[in-house]
Amino acid sequence: MAELNGKPVTLDELQSLALTNYGHFTSMRMEDGTIRGLSLHLDRLVRDCRIVFGVELDREQTLSYIRKAAEGVTGIAGLRVTVFDPAIDMGRPSEAKDPRVLVNLRPAGAMPPPPLTAKSYIFTRDSAAVKHIGLHSQLRIRRDAQLAGFDDAVFVEPDGRVSEGGTWNLGFVDQDGTVIWPDAPVLPGTTMLLLQSLDAPKQVTAPVQLADLPNMAAAFATNTTIGVRSVSAIDDVQFRQDHPVLEALRVGYGEIPGDRL
Repeated sequence: MAELNGKPVTLDELQSLALTNYGHFTSMRMEDGTIRGLSLHLDRLVRDCRIVFGVELDREQTLSYIRKAAEGVTGIAGLRVTVFDPAIDMGRPSEAKDPRVLVNLRPAGAMPPPPLTAKSYIFTRDSAAVKHIGLHSQLRIRRDAQLAGFDDAVFVEPDGRVSEGGTWNLGFVDQDGTVIWPDAPVLPGTTMLLLQSLDAPKQVTAPVQLADLPNMAAAFATNTTIGVRSVSAIDDVQFRQDHPVLEALRVGYGEIPGDRL
């Protein structure tokens, strides 16, 4: 199911999204009519719309489109909101100032998925703080990692600082049980922000060098789709998958109430 500004989207309206690929989005997990971190998702859409299109997205109108699309849906579902301008011209993107709101619903998988392995690559996402739809570079590197026998990719700055995963935030647990979020250019993920709001375990944001990974007790990936997912290895460094801090994060995240639509 897909609706654009509250109405069934047409093929013509989707062509510009497919052919020009300029816009931004957020993905949510809806559970029985509630969305954990809904206000953070709306904040992201409004903030990114200013950056991508230079206009103010109507927050309440956007929420009404989400509610309409989700009406009558029960159980667990994935919900994606994409903001783009169907009238965009590739030669004059500066004139794209009338963005529309596309809402898609799809099935959602169990959470969390099995542990993953990742291969490191020197790479920084373009406009790292924006959840934009330009995913070619990330998917290309993810493909390279999978062809090399890994599940996904981890990005590393030229100075050796670890930043984030292909489409997820990355966190570590040190030998003292402290959660460390890498201090590097990353997307401020809604799940990461919700986890950072927990009173326990202790959490800090600090630079993590690739060379520091053998000293970490555990690593995890996190986003709305996967929750808190263990990372069992990055390159040839193995991590504990059953660390109690990871379970504490999962429990704490699960206890954060969702916002009802």
